[in-house]
Amino acid sequence: MNAIADVQSSADTRNLAITRVGIRGLRIPLKWRTAQGEQPTIATVAMSVYLPAHQKGTHMSRFVALIEAYDDAIGYDALSMLTHTMLRDLASDAGQIEIQAPFFRTKSAPVSGIKSLMDYDITLSGEYANGEYNSSIKVVIPVTSLCPCSKEISAYGAHNQRSHVTVSLCSNCAIEPEEIIDLVENQASCQLYGLLKRPDEKYVTEYAYDHPKFVEDIVRDVSAALRAEKRVKCFTVESENFESIHNHSAYAKIVYP
Repeated sequence: MNAIADVQSSADTRNLAITRVGIRGLRIPLKWRTAQGEQPTIATVAMSVYLPAHQKGTHMSRFVALIEAYDDAIGYDALSMLTHTMLRDLASDAGQIEIQAPFFRTKSAPVSGIKSLMDYDITLSGEYANGEYNSSIKVVIPVTSLCPCSKEISAYGAHNQRSHVTVSLCSNCAIEPEEIIDLVENQASCQLYGLLKRPDEKYVTEYAYDHPKFVEDIVRDVSAALRAEKRVKCFTVESENFESIHNHSAYAKIVYP
């Protein structure tokens, strides 16, 4: 039988290295490793490696084979091991894995104690380049913000809105998603819940009224809390407030350092 030609392993004469080549948008069942244990989820995965100038193509099938064979839960340490395994299998000295998936957390309503689920979007990324491995995590946390100006100038009531606070950070050791969620929710006018009874609705409405925050206040307060966390090397905090009295959003962002 004649051997099947391996075109992608042939030489390329254009003398152009490719910074990253691989796959994106692969949906696959995985497990998060969190402070509460393992949690099954459906993830969207991107995997890529550096391709030297002399090599025509990478081995795309190896990315899929690697992630489909992986049966452990994904977390800070596991992603580092998976990234290094990818580089070995693809014979490359640099590359990145990015995993995005929803994360669910059980929360108790503040008065009734009734339990319900809240979902958060998490992106975990591991990259090896220039002989160094770096990991980052991004979490999108929905919260309530109540306008201080509206409260000050109104005879009664104040407009509030749902806000998405996005925290992206690099750390020198594991930081669990729950820690980031708690940090952000503690800086909002009020946190959100999946299910509330009437006494709970009264509580969250009045709590938000007593804790007004501009979009600027939210990013500053979250950033101040992150700067006090010694495990954090760098971060970006963004808040988008979906205004209830305008047909546009209010937005603020802090990058540190």
